[in-house]
Amino acid sequence: MSEKQEAPWPIPNFQFEVMVGKTKIYCQEVSGLDAEVDVIEYRNGNNPTFSVVEMPGLKKYSDITMKKGMFKGDKALYDFFTKIQMNTVERQTITISLIDSDLKIPLFIWTLTDAFPKKVTGASMNAKNSEADIEEIVWAHKGITMEAK
Repeated sequence: MSEKQEAPWPIPNFQFEVMVGKTKIYCQEVSGLDAEVDVIEYRNGNNPTFSVVEMPGLKKYSDITMKKGMFKGDKALYDFFTKIQMNTVERQTITISLIDSDLKIPLFIWTLTDAFPKKVTGASMNAKNSEADIEEIVWAHKGITMEAK
């Protein structure tokens, strides 16, 4: 074999980068990259088979949840949330890139359009453990696209 064959291994998911607008967010976990389509059932009144036809309807996207460690002086997630006022929000473009661990280049990029923070959860404090403080933010958005490099 003269050509180099690629190993048949899936891409590990532990090396990724999150950009909210122009701000890099160092996350421990990102979840909710889901999309689905409503199913519309329709039956014509004179259909002789007495069954429904299923058709694709509206697309729905899940909220995106990001979890990150808390660092001294870092209040970026809280700042995104505090900018929300009644009927006024600064919507963001969010990109989530899955990075190749060898070459340090993005292999897949998910882009969320017109995202805004829906919920922020601060650290859970417990004097009996020695875990890192983790904060969480939930983003609502208009849609998601995926690009493979």
